[in-house]
Order: sequence, then structure tokens, then C-alpha cells
Amino acid sequence: MKNNKNNNQPKVSILKRVWGVVWRKKWWILLGAVVVLGAWLIWGRNSDDKQEFITLNITRGDLRQVVTATGEIMPVNTVNVGSQVSGTIDNLYVDFNSKVKKGDVLLTIEPSVLQATVDESKASLDSATSQLNFAKSEYNRNKMLYSEGFISRAEMEQSQTQYEQAQQSVKRAQSTYDRAVTNLGYATIVSPVDGTVISRKVDVGQTVAASFQTPDLFEIAEDLTKMQIETAVSEADIGVIKDGQAVTFTVDAYPTETFDGVVRQIRLSPTTTSNVVVYTVVIDVDNTDLRLMPGMTAFVTIIISEKENVWRAANSAFLIRSFDRFLSPEEINGATPVSHLAILRDGQLVMVPYTKGLSTATETEIISDEIQMGDKVIVGKTGMTSTNPSQGKNPMRGGPRM
Repeated sequence: MKNNKNNNQPKVSILKRVWGVVWRKKWWILLGAVVVLGAWLIWGRNSDDKQEFITLNITRGDLRQVVTATGEIMPVNTVNVGSQVSGTIDNLYVDFNSKVKKGDVLLTIEPSVLQATVDESKASLDSATSQLNFAKSEYNRNKMLYSEGFISRAEMEQSQTQYEQAQQSVKRAQSTYDRAVTNLGYATIVSPVDGTVISRKVDVGQTVAASFQTPDLFEIAEDLTKMQIETAVSEADIGVIKDGQAVTFTVDAYPTETFDGVVRQIRLSPTTTSNVVVYTVVIDVDNTDLRLMPGMTAFVTIIISEKENVWRAANSAFLIRSFDRFLSPEEINGATPVSHLAILRDGQLVMVPYTKGLSTATETEIISDEIQMGDKVIVGKTGMTSTNPSQGKNPMRGGPRM
């Protein structure tokens, strides 16, 4: 037991001496640690920061440039059926959604007043005809008497004038009678086209007044299997819209489905809404299954251009105005952001020539033979401060308006 106790005593004494030295020199040791930490913070960290670039990934995939808008689905050809005569509606023969053919009777207007006008006009015509017959006989008789010298020339010419006036009276009476018969025919409203009644605006017993303007009675869609969308496109986007471009759209009635269409017409007449100039773009839609109904709101996407399997990067990767902010002149070596991209490849800086391709709202195509998988575009450096944008020196300012 004594031997073991003696063997542990040297170890304990050594620890005590080391601890005593540390305790006596504690301020010097603490000062050294602070110096070492400060040196690392000043030189070591700055050395690492030289390579701490801010980057954006370059990926490979598909790009599609589109213009979005909204519009209303409506039939290609819609006919408003009105009345040219006034009266009370006597009978209705069609209703909403009725299928009609050209010439089918839609409604009739109570014809008694119109029929009375026809009868009156017929009586006037008959009276004028009788007057014409009398005037004709009188003129022929006076002409014969004048030739034999029994009457004066003035009497013969007067009978001739009365005969000619009777002829004109018959023409006027005939015209009035024809107009009355025509108006009586207008009391029967027929369909001018084949189609579907999508709106009925009158009921039996309602009075139709056509004194100043033609009242609308029905709205007939000629062919509901062919629809169109009239959408408004702003002047900023109208320049890329062309006839024949493919269109996709959705409607709230079928939120999980996408429908197809084609741009048919760009109307040249602009309209201004809230100081924004817009143009109407007409899109043809196939509605063979009749699922799309007039009046539905369509959320339209017009496909301007598409590219597959191209190099692409976020639009913010191309907003750099100068490399001077985060690269040295040796690293830049005369390159400009217009013609070169600063690429970080395997931890090394590489200046790669490129040209811009197709641009979308979020990404832009990179056209270059030197891009490799895993490359990243350098857009800045950690700790880099921005300048006042008003001085025009901010490398991140600007870029295309999307």
C-alpha cells in the first residue's frame, strides 16, 4: 500500500506545477489567443472571401415564351332578331336553347291593326283605279271629238292631264297597299339563319314599340360548335402576336382541363382603358362537344415561341452592368457582360462568350458552345456593397421589362 501511494505522488506534483505555470501566465496566454484569433479574422477570412462569389445555377431544359390575357367566349356569328312593326305579341313558338332553321316562325304580333291598314289601302287603290278608268275614257272621247273639230284643244289637253294624274294616283295607292301588305307580313317574325336561340327578351302579351328603333326580340347563335374568344392584349405585347399562333386556355367551369385555340385576327382598332392601350385579339375555338358556353371567361395563354433542351439561367443573371465591382482587371481580361458570362466552374473563374436567346418572364436562353453541366453564373461577391442607383453605377440595376 505504501509503494502505490508513493508512485502516485510524482504525477500529482507534476500536474500541480503545470497548473501553477498556467495560472501565473494566464494573461499572456489569453493575449496570445486573442492575437491568433484576430489574425485569422483579418487575413484568413479575407483570403477566403476572395472566392466567395454569389452565383446562379445554369440548367438545361425547355423554354416557352407566352403572352397571357383574359377574354370572353362567344359564338362566331350571333344574329339579333328584331321587329319592324309595333304591336302586341300574340304567340311565341321558341324559347331559350331552341334549335331553329332559317324561315322557322319565332313569334307573331297581333295583326288586327295591320290588317285594317291593308284593307284601307286596298280600298284607296280600288278608288284610284276607278278614277283612272274614268279619266282614260274621258281622254279617249275628247281626243276623238277634238280630231273632228267639236271641242277646243284646251278641253282635250285638260282631259289628258286628268288622265295622267289618275295614273299617278293609282301608282301611289298601289305603293301604299304594297307597304301595308309588307308590314302585315312583318307581324310574323321568322329566323334569318340556322342556329340556337341563346336569348329571348319578350313574352306573350308584351307590347313591341318600333317607332324609333328596332327592338331586339331574340339572339340567335348561328353555330355553337365554333366559338371565339375576344381577348384584350396591351400594346407592349401586341408586337409579338401573329395570326396562326397556338393558344391554350382554361375556364373556371373545368379547372383541371386545358383547351386549345388558334389566333385568327388582330383587330387594328385600339381601345384605351385606364390609360392603357389594348388591342382585340380574336381566337378561334373548336367546341364540337358543346361544353364551352357563351359568356364564359377564358384565361388565355398565347404561345409565342418554344425551345427544347437549351441552356438557361434566371433573368437576374444577365443584369450585371460591369465586372469591375467583384473581379480584378486580370480576371476580366477585356470581357464585357454583353458578350461574356463570368462562370464559376469547379471553384475556378472562367470567362465564357455567349449570346442571349429566347427570353421568358423568369429565364433566358444561353447560346454558347463552352457551357458545361454544373457551371454557375457569377453575379456578385459576398460583402459587396451596392452604390447609389441614381449614379448609374449599380451593376444589379436595369434589365428587360417582363
